[in-house]
Amino acid sequence: MMLSEFIHSIVPPDSPKNDEAWWFVYSEYRLLVKISGDAVGIPVTGEAEAFGVDCSHGLYLGLYRGKPCYAAETCLREEALPGADFQELRSLFGRLENGFYEIALFGIHLTGWDKSCQFCSRCRGKLKSRSDMRAKECEECGRLEFPRISPAIIVLVEKGDTLLLARSPRFAGRFFSVLAGFVEPGESLEEAVRREVREETGIAVKDIAYFGSQPWPFPDSLMIGFTAQYESGEIQIDGEEIIEAGWYRADSLPSIPGKLSIARQLIDWFIKKNAGN
Repeated sequence: MMLSEFIHSIVPPDSPKNDEAWWFVYSEYRLLVKISGDAVGIPVTGEAEAFGVDCSHGLYLGLYRGKPCYAAETCLREEALPGADFQELRSLFGRLENGFYEIALFGIHLTGWDKSCQFCSRCRGKLKSRSDMRAKECEECGRLEFPRISPAIIVLVEKGDTLLLARSPRFAGRFFSVLAGFVEPGESLEEAVRREVREETGIAVKDIAYFGSQPWPFPDSLMIGFTAQYESGEIQIDGEEIIEAGWYRADSLPSIPGKLSIARQLIDWFIKKNAGN
């Protein structure tokens, strides 16, 4: 997942407190960053404590550049923090150094899981963290609970020199994107691609090809990207999941997602492929 400088680990260093440890502190989907002019960074222990963070407890993530990394969750403070701020994690893409950003995505996934996974789903017993794997074990029945990962497909459909873009009422603003949806039990990824495209637009596709993947911890998805070719059908939308859809050329695109998402990677791939057409 991460850059080679990051080493995943479950067991924290022997020292209960390391003044040079990085702290990834969240309030919902906001991340605490220290600010110096236009630059943003991740606070170390002493800085996090100065901002009011309790550093006596934290979820250990691993080592980055030889320093421990911890994740923690706190409530958003009403008063301003001198030299720091809680900022939307997605807005920090391209501003926060890539290595820190990827660890921040990892951390928010795990803190969400840690908060919501406190009791056994079988017997309601109390869960305790394992020290040999990223999991929790029920103190009563021994059931293991692992971090949840929800697979979802995302697909760019081509028709000649056009691509299929759609707009959902869930999107902020009036931007369009490629189609996506969660994989259902018993489905292969390719079956999920065909079903989602058919359900959302009435289009049948063929020649499905893997493109790439991206962790999307909002809250726990793994986006698995594909390209596909139009096979048959006319666009038909339900007006609920999708409220607008159409075929667009690379030189006449509507508003599209920002650079963070694999949706944008797919669209940029299509633009590059069709440059000059």
